[in-house]
Amino acid sequence: IRDRLSNALIAAAVLSAAAVSGVAQDVDAAAKQQAVQEKVAALKESVAKNQATLKEYSWNEATEVSLKGEVKKSEQKECRYGPDGKVQKTPIAGSDQPKQAEEKGGKKGGRRGGALGQKVVQKKTDELKEYMQQVGALVHLYVPPDRDKIQSAVKAGTVAVERSAEGGATALTFSDYAKEEDHLELGFDPAAGKIRTYNVTSYLEKPDEVVTLSVNFDSLPDGTNYPKEIVLDAKSKQILVRIINSGYKKVGP
Repeated sequence: IRDRLSNALIAAAVLSAAAVSGVAQDVDAAAKQQAVQEKVAALKESVAKNQATLKEYSWNEATEVSLKGEVKKSEQKECRYGPDGKVQKTPIAGSDQPKQAEEKGGKKGGRRGGALGQKVVQKKTDELKEYMQQVGALVHLYVPPDRDKIQSAVKAGTVAVERSAEGGATALTFSDYAKEEDHLELGFDPAAGKIRTYNVTSYLEKPDEVVTLSVNFDSLPDGTNYPKEIVLDAKSKQILVRIINSGYKKVGP
């Protein structure tokens, strides 16, 4: 009888410990989820406020495209938000400067060789132009941050929050943010209400064709945060795209 009672007490103790452990885990999970909700809510509020202020500005966007370390194209555009809330870009006259490779063979190739060389150059130029259109669409998926995508990630449970070692900022990590298997890491300063760091690992068509995107932010005199420099690196294509935003000024009503 004594042995049975002892075993029963042990079993009860084990069940009680398991129950306490389960409750503790539930509390811990709830606390973590609450922390995520609070940080994301602050982030969304900051993004909305910042975007509303940015719509009062126009600015210049300078883009430089390099292939295998050689600059192939540089252009500048004047940008501003249109009535539909989308950025409207107008090329600045004389700024579009495609760099075409010199034909090999010179006069020895003759008229036939020159024509062939021109076709090859034109084909590569068209391919680069098409690729850059895809790159532009990819950048638009991530810059600026999108409140709806942020909220979707929260609902899907693909957001992690950590305390950053730099300046008390919060590090938020989003998986499957805009595409399956993509990865977005941003450092958010809750005290200032600003994004400090922003790094993306994504792709255009296939996940194994990795494209990385990094954004450096700066602030305007009124405190508005803006993406000062965007660098996109497509290593598989040996293409590097650098975008510099500058010359911000208030636009009239």
